[in-house]
Amino acid sequence: MKDLNQRGIENEAEGTAKEIKGNIRKNVGDATDNESQQLKGSAEELAGKAQKNFGKVERKLDPDSR
Repeated sequence: MKDLNQRGIENEAEGTAKEIKGNIRKNVGDATDNESQQLKGSAEELAGKAQKNFGKVERKLDPDSR
């Protein structure tokens, strides 16, 4: 079983990747005037931010990191 710090690092990395992917998708939607892609990109970006922040909290809660 992984400790909180390791899971936090993984969640931060995955969240950052989702955030970047969503931002790119949103920008492509803007450039092509595709509202559906803009919305999907914004949602993915927001989900990535949430996952990244959750990872930060996990790392702070890890008793070994204190």
